[in-house]
Amino acid sequence: MSTARVGKVAGSEPSAPVRADTGAPVPAPAAAAATVAATAAVISGPGAAATGAGPFPQDAPLPVPHAQGAATRAAPPRGTLDHSLAVQDRLAAWVCDLSLLHGLTEQLARTAALDDALHEVLRAGATLVGARRGLVTLDPADGLGPATAVGLGLGRSDLGTLETVPLAAARAETLLPDLLHGPGPSTRHREVAAQLGLAASYAVPLVAEGAAEDAGQPPAGPGPSYEHTYEPAYGADSGTGPYDAAPYDPAPYGPAADHGPASGDPADRSDSRTGSRPAGHLGTAVWFYDDPTAPTDRQRRLAGLYLRFAVEHIARCLALHRARAAARALSEELLPTRLPRVPGLRMAVRHTSGPRGGGDWFDALTLPEEALGLTVGGVTGAGPGAVAAMGRLRAALRAYAVMEGEDPVAVLSDLELLMRLTEPARSATALFAYATALPGGGRKLTMAGAGHCPPLIVGERRCEYVETSLSAPLNMLTCWEAPSAELVLRPGESLLLYTDGLLHRTGGPADRALSRLHSAAQFAPRSVRADPEALADHVLRVLLPDGRDRAEHMEDLVLLAVRFDD
Repeated sequence: MSTARVGKVAGSEPSAPVRADTGAPVPAPAAAAATVAATAAVISGPGAAATGAGPFPQDAPLPVPHAQGAATRAAPPRGTLDHSLAVQDRLAAWVCDLSLLHGLTEQLARTAALDDALHEVLRAGATLVGARRGLVTLDPADGLGPATAVGLGLGRSDLGTLETVPLAAARAETLLPDLLHGPGPSTRHREVAAQLGLAASYAVPLVAEGAAEDAGQPPAGPGPSYEHTYEPAYGADSGTGPYDAAPYDPAPYGPAADHGPASGDPADRSDSRTGSRPAGHLGTAVWFYDDPTAPTDRQRRLAGLYLRFAVEHIARCLALHRARAAARALSEELLPTRLPRVPGLRMAVRHTSGPRGGGDWFDALTLPEEALGLTVGGVTGAGPGAVAAMGRLRAALRAYAVMEGEDPVAVLSDLELLMRLTEPARSATALFAYATALPGGGRKLTMAGAGHCPPLIVGERRCEYVETSLSAPLNMLTCWEAPSAELVLRPGESLLLYTDGLLHRTGGPADRALSRLHSAAQFAPRSVRADPEALADHVLRVLLPDGRDRAEHMEDLVLLAVRFDD
């Protein structure tokens, strides 16, 4: 990099330094030496200039950039203009590389979801190694999953084709500069490469160093870190430079590797994928080239430095992903896996948990005398504690409903007393409806609510809310009281029960969300209103377009649709 180009990168032409004592300009060779001394002071710390220590001791040869595989040029003599310009070029190159790494790691740090982090690692790695396509296979060594694959410039069919190649668990970076004609790849590997137009590949294992050190294993990865670039051992005699990575593993990234058998037998593949993986192994990143080539030493060095940060970030995203998945699984297990079959009724439910797991519940249970109990509610808070409290309250409500379900006010009163004694720091909203069949057709509903959203009746002749939220939430007042409401649902009408998460996910005020919900149900086509499954999907699609009902949100979402056919 020339001096003029350094000025363009920095944003201005470098000015000539002056002497501190006289203010006179320093000659060019002396100016370059002053720049080197200042940089050495920054790198080596206070006192480096006084002791002569620094990245380039007086008796050490100057590191000169050299092409991969080319002979090392002799360093120019010290004190000459060529020597000073070479030092400036090398320092400018380091600054540019560090700025590039800083920008890429900042973009990666903004990602929080595991899939987003994997896509960003692929994109940044492709930029660093000069590739157009790539693949990350995530298969943690602890066996807790998730096992997934993310591609860059590869379609789903391409990913499926690549999965037919048995992959060995490489412990070091693996470079295949010619997949079609070079040594190493297996026959199946070459066939897939020819089918997808892959000419070369560069693979790096993703190993979290913290986990490897805890297990007493050395961290796997490409080459040493940046602190080794300032050692005075490299130069014209050593043949290495600051961007020269450690020697890569020439074994193929495939079944012919030394890490596992060459056959594609599933049993052999299992041995190679589990037995040889180090502790902290998360997966493998592979970048593909369209022509036979190989990344330069500098590209491999930059990719290695970036991946050291990226792997730790992926490990954190993986831990967060697992925690959220466990919370969602716990919440799902505490709710009904299926709704009961009741003659003359059809029901559908939509439930989405928040990332930390929430306390919203729903239930439908058959009661004595052919009655049906319907309930929705939510516990304040989020996380495992709220999920556990939700499970306890739902179980208690089922017991109270069996004993005294014909009186919804008594059911909620007993639930409030239980919360006051066992959950004094929590509050909850709840709605309970008791439905019985009428002799002439239809159903009579007696319901009571504790600060809960009003249910919505949807039919041919009416679409209206039932006011049940005249009371405060449970455990909010010293003495809870609530009136009950009675109504009759005619054959062909539906009842929508939901939690406040449905309203909060719209992003607007509650009254506007209620108005939108009413309009979505009122103007639904007749065929949609006749099917509770279709009606639930229609309401979610209108209120939460673009898949926002499935997107991560702090609020849980529950929508229970009940169709009364007779």
